[in-house]
Amino acid sequence: MKSDISQARLPAHVAVIMDGNGRWAKRRLMNRIKGHEKGSQTVRTIVSTCREIQIPFLTLYAFSTENWARPKSEVSALMHLLKKFLVSEQDEMMEKGICLKVLGQLERLPEDVRNQAEETMAATCHNHQMTLNLALSYGSRREITDAVQMVAKKIQAGELAVADISEQVVADHLYTAGMPDPDLVIRTSGEFRLSNFLLWQSAYAEIFVTHTLWPDFTKEEFIEILTNYQKRDRRFGKVECSMPSDGSPQ
Repeated sequence: MKSDISQARLPAHVAVIMDGNGRWAKRRLMNRIKGHEKGSQTVRTIVSTCREIQIPFLTLYAFSTENWARPKSEVSALMHLLKKFLVSEQDEMMEKGICLKVLGQLERLPEDVRNQAEETMAATCHNHQMTLNLALSYGSRREITDAVQMVAKKIQAGELAVADISEQVVADHLYTAGMPDPDLVIRTSGEFRLSNFLLWQSAYAEIFVTHTLWPDFTKEEFIEILTNYQKRDRRFGKVECSMPSDGSPQ
């Protein structure tokens, strides 16, 4: 499948809304946690595939600010799975040159999970082959609000003038500062919404929705989506200027 895609036209940044773990389990008369466990295997597959085909940035929407409202038992199980993933995958990330970053309100995570996330980020911070962003306790509106507050504090301190505020200044204060915006946003499970995910950064991202539930999402389908992405005409709001036969602009 790798030969079906052009290395020259790969997205620099892919973002994924991993949806459908609970429904996957429900359809099989299983506890929702079983769906999250199966979904973590899909995470490994997609991370490995991105590294293999040399996509430099991958952002996975793992836990939203709204997810804290779920039953405590499910949140606790998700945190346990997250810590288990961070521990089990650290050696793999080191071996493959993957740098882990956490986007979101890290301080809201349980102390043991937060400590493990910080340890894994510190251990992998010098890896430069690929960046894996885990959006944890993440909400895009919170992210933008935090950015506005930081900019306001700089203005208040005399470090920045109001006239100097630009789109780039705002971008530089987001959790993704220094990273390219996502070229492609994928959502599994067939829901047609962004769910408070990378709202600023996804302004010109190509969006692909698949009805496949996240635990059933495969490397083959991911490659197929990348192939579809490469066929799309990305104009960023502009119009191509084609030349008629007489050579004058149309």
